[in-house]
Amino acid sequence: MSLSVDYPDRGLNRATTFVRILLLAPIVAFFVILVDQIVLVFVAAATLVWDTAEWRHEFFLAGFIALPTALMLLFRHKYPKWWFDWNLAQSRLLTRIWAYLTLLTDEFPSVDEDQSVHLEIPYPNAREDLNRWLPLVKWILAIPHWICLLCLGIGAVVAVLAAWLAILITGRYPVVLFDYVVGVFRWFLRVGVYAIILSTDQYPPFRFRY
Repeated sequence: MSLSVDYPDRGLNRATTFVRILLLAPIVAFFVILVDQIVLVFVAAATLVWDTAEWRHEFFLAGFIALPTALMLLFRHKYPKWWFDWNLAQSRLLTRIWAYLTLLTDEFPSVDEDQSVHLEIPYPNAREDLNRWLPLVKWILAIPHWICLLCLGIGAVVAVLAAWLAILITGRYPVVLFDYVVGVFRWFLRVGVYAIILSTDQYPPFRFRY
């Protein structure tokens, strides 16, 4: 899999940078409502009722992707192309939203165009490339990565705050901070593809680059 973000080698918009989180509200609301309705259908079909849980959106977003995929691999040893395409499109949209939120681009996230964020995940041949039993333990095997990413994510928050100040003053995103944040995104992507999207059995390396 690969992720790259075009470096904005130009002056960024100081005004939209200053109020970036407010500008994201409409698309985030759309995404949350969409996921909420899908989750409700999924939960109802499974005869599970957790509507009162405040953390339902965050918990089921990963679960909605991983659980059906794991079940399809476990019982049928298949990864339907339509389901993979949905996961890929959702990953691309989420990455564009996060790229905009972390100031990597000042293009408002499109719901269908790549813009300056390029994410590719190869479609697997389930019977040849994927072990049907690994989805049962991948979330455990990925724990060292989640611990690393927790620390790196804190560093990314600090980097984005520093970049926010730099953009307001100079109009530019410092290259070293830009590369660090994109590197953290790449790490998240590899772990997510391994443990949540489940489209590879190759254990993700502990590194920022490809």
